[in-house]
Amino acid sequence: MSTDSVRKVSPCKEGDHGKFEVKSSDGWARLGLFHTNTHKLATPTLLPVVNPNIQAISPSEMWDIGFEALITNSYIIWKGGELKEKALKMGVHKLLNYPGVIMTDSGVFQQYVYGDVEIGEVEVVEFQREIGVDIATMMDVFGRPDMTREELEDAVAVTAERGPAALTAAGETLLNGPIQGGTYSDLREKSAFMMSEMDFAVHPIGGVVPLMENQRYRELIELIVASKSQLTPERPVHLFGCGHPILFPICIALGIDLFDSAAYALFAKDDRLLTPTGTIKLGEIQEWPHMSPALFSITPAEARNLPKEKKIELLARHNLQVTSAELARCREAIRTDTLWDLVEQRSHANPELREATLWLYENMPADLVLNTPPCRAGGIQWSTDIDLHPRVVHASHWLDWAPPPCDHFGNLIDVEDRFVVIIHGSSGPWRESDGAIISKMVRNWPQIIPLIYTPIGLIPFQLEDINPFAHMLGPAILWDASLPEFDGKDELEEYFLPLVEELLDCDFERIVLHNSADEEEDLFERLTILLGEKMPSGEGKRSGVRSHHQRYAICDKINMFSGLGYDVTHSIAPNLTFVMSRTRRVNNVLLDGVHIFSQRLTDGGLSLTTDGAKWIHEMMVANSETVGLPEVVIDSDAEPFVRDGRNVMHGFILGHQGLLRTGMPCLIVNQSGELVAHGISQCGERELLAFGKGIAVKTRGGIKLD
Repeated sequence: MSTDSVRKVSPCKEGDHGKFEVKSSDGWARLGLFHTNTHKLATPTLLPVVNPNIQAISPSEMWDIGFEALITNSYIIWKGGELKEKALKMGVHKLLNYPGVIMTDSGVFQQYVYGDVEIGEVEVVEFQREIGVDIATMMDVFGRPDMTREELEDAVAVTAERGPAALTAAGETLLNGPIQGGTYSDLREKSAFMMSEMDFAVHPIGGVVPLMENQRYRELIELIVASKSQLTPERPVHLFGCGHPILFPICIALGIDLFDSAAYALFAKDDRLLTPTGTIKLGEIQEWPHMSPALFSITPAEARNLPKEKKIELLARHNLQVTSAELARCREAIRTDTLWDLVEQRSHANPELREATLWLYENMPADLVLNTPPCRAGGIQWSTDIDLHPRVVHASHWLDWAPPPCDHFGNLIDVEDRFVVIIHGSSGPWRESDGAIISKMVRNWPQIIPLIYTPIGLIPFQLEDINPFAHMLGPAILWDASLPEFDGKDELEEYFLPLVEELLDCDFERIVLHNSADEEEDLFERLTILLGEKMPSGEGKRSGVRSHHQRYAICDKINMFSGLGYDVTHSIAPNLTFVMSRTRRVNNVLLDGVHIFSQRLTDGGLSLTTDGAKWIHEMMVANSETVGLPEVVIDSDAEPFVRDGRNVMHGFILGHQGLLRTGMPCLIVNQSGELVAHGISQCGERELLAFGKGIAVKTRGGIKLD
């Protein structure tokens, strides 16, 4: 094996062989570690296809480029005579001179391309085990898109029937359990469910190469969604034969962890270069439109004049480097919560991919949306389909608001007296652009409910700093350009009434629209006509209105982040006090002098304190009908460590109550229901009990026993 590689192999710990650990996630996308006896494989990643007889790029160089795993053909090795003998004698790692994870396929794809294969379904798995592969593949039945439904039903059934014997033949070797079903979503779901019931290590989605060859990307995305919906979540998902960088973002967003492809070499033989947005013919360019280290010291003209083998090697190396870079870009996008921005960008590079992306927007899996945290640091890049972004969809459903029950004087306000003023035309922070006029307006007419019109929906002015509504990345013209033209009051109300009623959960018939760029006097003249004379001068102070908004904004956020409901959160308003920042924003929230929340100034959200967790738990225990935060129930072995502030690990969880969502707060309790700690969930409900390794909840504060 190569001894000068910069990176080193890192075998897994004893007992971790075959376990998959998620380090970070966004919806279905996940950064993971797949633990094998050879190496802990970081995902998502691609396994370059290596022909053991013909290697344009050596496996050891692939390792140096950054590919920690590869896939080779066990059937070719088996048929290779001398090659077979060497593999059995020295093992596949030494045969290929490769230190990383090696996966082998079973010859089924060769059967699809060339016809029948000569090896038996059990024998091929035994052979893969004997040559020391890390991940073997059972012999499934390749389901082509042109097959009849009856043929595909048979392919699904036969593949599942072969599973138990293949697992027995594999022994301790990790085994792929492929998902088949052609383009029928229900068959994909059935196949995924049946294969998940068996003890496979990885689940490849097979039979997709014909779709990708013909750019039938919408059907590809449909079958990925169908398969993922029924697959057990604790195993990596592999998209067989997918290797074009343009497909990585959308597939990774849908939970694909592993890819494999020979495209880097096949395209090189055809004088084609891979780029993140498409494929380029070498003969058609004068300059490199996309650079890589392989191309730094050569021009396209010089590349065209290279000897054939040298040219293939050059282009193959470029294709691998571009592939590696795009995978790194996707992984970093998961870390920075920008993967869906990348999905949107790539979709505009290809009409078929755009069609697939639009289908996905319209058919977004509910589980994916729920596990995309709605409120987090960092803005969202504006696009024409921004309202279908999973984070925006989740935030729109999560946004729960009720007007304060009283005005800034403490007088109760009758619902029938409410009047809505919608401010538009300016971007955030709205406390700076519109805070003064709103304070003056509410000071004079306390029954007014000020709302802000954003490109992704209405929000109450009290929540003007909440992410993602206040963190849109786009030109200022968006805040005006996204508003339709109205010919009169009837059209205005027809457009806004459903939006207002949905936000406020009650009927409102009186709405005034005000552009921030218009004169303040015009607004006040209209309001005087509609609502009557303004209050006498000095009846209210601007500071009083600001404090009123501030207090009830915190109540609103407590409701959103605690789930306790407005009956509880509005009732505690008089007992709240605040520690303010130098810019007069709320830092810490105190209830009867006890610090229960801290406000996150980066995204407008709230962080729960340990005393806050105790208060929420007490409220939930006192009233069984109160929803509150979800609870994760841990076993007694983990309890003392979690009370001491250690994270909750998969494998030590007995169950949960309430809706658990990735990136959102939860309570940690023991079997008796006693509060042990609080933290941030790192997974959704399906993953909580399924995984056997990794962090399930990041503990923010433990509650030590007296």
